[in-house]
Amino acid sequence: MSLLALVAGASIAKQMDPVVLLAGDVAQCDSPGAQLTAQRIKSLPYPVLAVGDLAYPDGRAEDFAHCYAPNWGAFKDRTYPAPGNHEYRTPGAAAYFNYFGARAGEAGKGYYSFDLGAWHIVSLNSNRELDADSAQLQWLEADLRQHRQRCVLAYWHHPRYSSGLHGSDARTQAFWALLYRQGVSVVVTGHDHIYERFAPMNAQGERDPLRGIRSFVAGTGGAQHYAIKNRLALSEVAHGESWGVLKLTLHPDSYAWEFLPVAGQSFRDAGNAPCVAR
Repeated sequence: MSLLALVAGASIAKQMDPVVLLAGDVAQCDSPGAQLTAQRIKSLPYPVLAVGDLAYPDGRAEDFAHCYAPNWGAFKDRTYPAPGNHEYRTPGAAAYFNYFGARAGEAGKGYYSFDLGAWHIVSLNSNRELDADSAQLQWLEADLRQHRQRCVLAYWHHPRYSSGLHGSDARTQAFWALLYRQGVSVVVTGHDHIYERFAPMNAQGERDPLRGIRSFVAGTGGAQHYAIKNRLALSEVAHGESWGVLKLTLHPDSYAWEFLPVAGQSFRDAGNAPCVAR
């Protein structure tokens, strides 16, 4: 086999590793952000993991119809959502579950998991059942014990750690501690309308380069920007002035990240790291 053929084969194999796009805090009818991020996503044929607050202001059926559907609705059939607090301004997040149907997991629960390539991916609901003995946490522990892939990605709405306006949310500590014990590599959240990347951290939020969770805040889906507040010590990158999506390439034992801004904006962040050994 020629060198050219070997290189071509390696390139094709590399391209087969799955890619996902992540962002939350999306559709405000009075902001152009959702239209701009939708244009960015439409050109990229990958699954979209939507990390909550998808239809402002109240997650009503009309909010999804008028603000979300005209833009991000174009790729609804490849979207895997997690609910945000604005969805729960409508009792039980009923319009959210009605809009996404089975794609949002079991109605009323809002958490589910699936496999993608060599990775296991978990979508959680940070609006309810947050205690360590809750049904959601019991389900999560059983799910992670059952799925023993080395590489695991979890996503939900409220960030355990953030330097944005809302800041860190201690209510999600039970999520974080369990995911750390189970060797999860990556967590992505939204809620703060910023992009932020943290160094890997242990269950107590301390630096842990060997087994720590690397987390991202990707509340950049289209809602109006937030300022960076009280920059946390282990925040490696923080930016509050761009819309865009976080692109994760999921290799069998590692991952690469890249922030993709919308047209006309230039902020970028990129890197790669190995998965945590489980």
